[in-house]
Amino acid sequence: MARFFVNGEQVDFRADPDTPLLWALRDNLGLTGAKFGCGAGLCGACTVHLDGKAIRSCVTPVSTLAGKRVVTLEGIGNTSRARVAEAVHAAWVEKDVVQCGYCQPGQVMSAIALLTANAKPGDAQIDEAMNGNLCRCGTYQRIREAIHAAAAKLGKA
Repeated sequence: MARFFVNGEQVDFRADPDTPLLWALRDNLGLTGAKFGCGAGLCGACTVHLDGKAIRSCVTPVSTLAGKRVVTLEGIGNTSRARVAEAVHAAWVEKDVVQCGYCQPGQVMSAIALLTANAKPGDAQIDEAMNGNLCRCGTYQRIREAIHAAAAKLGKA
């Protein structure tokens, strides 16, 4: 059994300890914001926050989570990062980032982690933080613009 927290709620996960967090979230907890993309931690579609850091849930076994705190896209608005999440969401809409949308939960979670750690990232910091979040539609320029716009919104608040 692995005991950890998801979106503030304690979870007692009773299954194979090698089960990837992604499948525990989706199949056992019904939290489908994190997406399956590659299964190898390379595309970023499954990004969630683990103790405040963006991680790939498809390669994180639940056995490594004892006592840790996981936040998914569904729960980010109920955390201390809600203000950042709201700014990112507004900027995503303003900059018309989304096309197909499949990668967006991971993109958004990575952007929130970045802006929480660095309130005024430059292009190089954005590129580094978002590296590994693949977008088949190629909206990278709009994603960068949206992160800059969210940072500007947060700076004014």
